[in-house]
Amino acid sequence: MTNASRPNQNSLGDISLLYASVLLRATEAEGGDAERLKSQFHLNDPELAAPEGRISIPRFMRLGQAAIATTGNPALGLRMGALTRPIDAGIAGLAAETANTVHQSLATLVRYALLSSRNSRGEPSLAAEHRKACFYSISPYNQYNYFVVDSILAAWTQLIRHMTGRYDILERVRIEYPSIGLDEVFESWFRCPVEFGAKENSIRLKESVWLQAPSQAHQGMHEKLTAWCEQELQQIRKGWSVADRARYLMTPLLRGETPTIETLANRLGTTPWTLQRQLASEGTGFRELLDNTRRQLAQDYLQETNSSLSEIAWLLGFANPPAFHKAYRRWYGISPGEYRKHIKGSN
Repeated sequence: MTNASRPNQNSLGDISLLYASVLLRATEAEGGDAERLKSQFHLNDPELAAPEGRISIPRFMRLGQAAIATTGNPALGLRMGALTRPIDAGIAGLAAETANTVHQSLATLVRYALLSSRNSRGEPSLAAEHRKACFYSISPYNQYNYFVVDSILAAWTQLIRHMTGRYDILERVRIEYPSIGLDEVFESWFRCPVEFGAKENSIRLKESVWLQAPSQAHQGMHEKLTAWCEQELQQIRKGWSVADRARYLMTPLLRGETPTIETLANRLGTTPWTLQRQLASEGTGFRELLDNTRRQLAQDYLQETNSSLSEIAWLLGFANPPAFHKAYRRWYGISPGEYRKHIKGSN
């Protein structure tokens, strides 16, 4: 069973160390001290080379912020994208490279994203009718996570450029966070208009590119590699209970609101009554699962991020910060502010 098959290992999520390797290559290419970063974050070469190696999302974001600090390049995510290879997306990247069309390549990357990345904020998606690949929202945005959006959108773009041999492939890029004053840098890199402060994070491809066959297209190899991906995906999900799957789908729904059992059941492709019965057979219920999910996420947000208490309250789906404070005191006997002070005092 891979690390990704344990959805509670880090409630905020984790990603493949292959992405950390790309980040370190970008740091070195920009004149930063990659070896010092490896030492600072306790990363060694065998660990970075392991296909199954994972790094928690908060740790990866801190690594990215440190890399930006040492290189002085706030657009380091673009550099990461430029240095991304199909193999850096694991076997899903190789499967994508052999697809019949770019559309199928992106669909492959999106379908098997869980093989290399599990984030509590959501999962990527494809809007085929608009020729778009969409990365989920990771708001609230700050200096620790801008580069994540940049690197993903740039990596998708670079992979398509690699597959097609074309550079002028996009019609538009949309980025959810506000402009950081580097609009021209981004438009020069993506070679198309870039909209900041948008309602989504996405790249929209030209129609001719969407339908183009990658240079390494091979039907038989694509089928073989996607079968391997499918087997890995099912192996991951095999280790999940109904409560695990419900928690995985519930977490992105928490932002700013409390999800209902009807919404969650619909996401799971079942009925509210059936879901409640399945959870009961595992010794839990919807309300208990919701409460425990919030409690675990609250601890990780307080320990692992610099998000404000009001931001954490929103991320956990509470109506307001006082409701979060009341729940946290019920869970742990102290306020979240007191707990954060305790953490800082002990470091």
